[in-house]
Amino acid sequence: MKVCMNASLTDIGNAAMTPTGWLVGAGIFETLRTVNGLAYAYARHIERAVKSAAIAKVVLPPLDVVASSVADLLAAEALADGLLRISFDKNGQWAAVHLPYQPVTTAAKVRIHPDALMSKGERIKSYPYENRLAILDEAKLLGFDEAIVCSTEGNLCEGAVSNIVFLIDGRWVTPPTSDGVLPGIMRGLVIDYCGVSVQSVRLSQIEEISAAILLSSLRIAQSIQSIDGRELELSQAFNDEIHAMAVLHSVG
Repeated sequence: MKVCMNASLTDIGNAAMTPTGWLVGAGIFETLRTVNGLAYAYARHIERAVKSAAIAKVVLPPLDVVASSVADLLAAEALADGLLRISFDKNGQWAAVHLPYQPVTTAAKVRIHPDALMSKGERIKSYPYENRLAILDEAKLLGFDEAIVCSTEGNLCEGAVSNIVFLIDGRWVTPPTSDGVLPGIMRGLVIDYCGVSVQSVRLSQIEEISAAILLSSLRIAQSIQSIDGRELELSQAFNDEIHAMAVLHSVG
C-alpha cells in the first residue's frame, strides 16, 4: 500500500508509521471521508488543522504541498469509499494514508459511558487517540455501537468518536464546544445548513430526547436506535437530509 510521507509517495513498510497508518508519537490529525476519489469538506478539515496546530504548537508544511500530495495519494490508492487520514506530528513529520471504508447503513445502539470526563472547553483533533478508542471498544464489547461521554458538570457531550444531535421538544440541538466537544466538521455543516441549534444538554434531560443522530466525517449521519436500551424514533428523513447536504456543500 502506498502512503504519503513528508510529501513523498512510498510503501507503508518504508514509512515511519504503524501498519494502520498512524504516526508514532503525538500530534494532530484529520480524518476525511472519500467517495470515488473526492475528499469531503477538505477545506474545512485543513482550516481546523491550522487552528489545532496553533494550539498544539505543531508546525505545518506548506498547505499547497499537502493538497498536491494528497491528490497524488488518492490517485495512487483509488477507492470507491475511503478513509483519508492526514497526520502532523510535533517533530515536523507529516503523513497521509488512504484506507478502505465500509459505509454505515444501520442505526446505532448507544450507551452512556459511566465515567464523566473533565471538560476543558473546545477540544482539538489530536493523537495518541487511545482513550477515545478504548471507550468505543468497551461499548462494542457490551453490544453497543457507540458511547455518549458526559462532562463532570453533568452535560451530555458527544460520542467517543462522533458528535451528536438530539431532538428535544421538536428541535434539533447539539452541545456547544465549550462543554468539551470537538468542533466536528459535520457538526459545523449541520449547524450552518440544517437548522441545528447549539445548546447544552443535561444528562438529567435524557428522557426528553425523542431522537438522536451520530455525526462524523466518516459516517456522515447515523440514526441512533436506542440509548441504554430505551428506543428512540428513527428520523430517516433528517438523516437523509444531512447526507444530501454533505454532498452539496462539502464535495469539490
